Amino acid sequence: MAEIKRPNDELKAARPTLKEIEFIPRLPISILVENVRSVHNVGSIFRSADGFGAEKIYLTGYTAYPPREDLHKTALGSEDAVPWEYVEESIDAAKKIKAAGINLILIEQTRTSIPLYEIKHDFPVCFIVGNEVTGVSEELSKLADVHAELPMRGIKQSLNVSVAAGVVGYELSRAFGIKNEK
Repeated sequence: MAEIKRPNDELKAARPTLKEIEFIPRLPISILVENVRSVHNVGSIFRSADGFGAEKIYLTGYTAYPPREDLHKTALGSEDAVPWEYVEESIDAAKKIKAAGINLILIEQTRTSIPLYEIKHDFPVCFIVGNEVTGVSEELSKLADVHAELPMRGIKQSLNVSVAAGVVGYELSRAFGIKNEK
């Protein structure tokens, strides 16, 4: 009887190389990461971004950025596959993104935030995630076009930033696919 799970060697053989990835269309979804202190969270954000086909990652403030061996340990090479840029000031990055006609979606619990699953999707988009404790700065929050949050049903008020980035990225990629099927 054949095994149910696909072996790791089979999965590795099917994945594109860094050269081939250049020819795979990226989705019009970017991430702005503000002051994320854990290098492992940053590496995990790279892996999720690679998985859902992000166009770009903007790393700002004291967020770690490649090349770093500790980041690579979690990113596992995805930091070489996903386009990224380091911009010291998150406000400068946000203004640059908006000037390019990209909608900013704040992922944060604010007085006006709505569930992520209810927002109107106007692509291209760039979603913003922030510090593990304090979230996204007030100044950057004010620049966002839409405030969205992930509904929480348990005792905790939020997800880990890298988990949230993966959830948001995959939800936006799903919404983009649906919008473009019409």
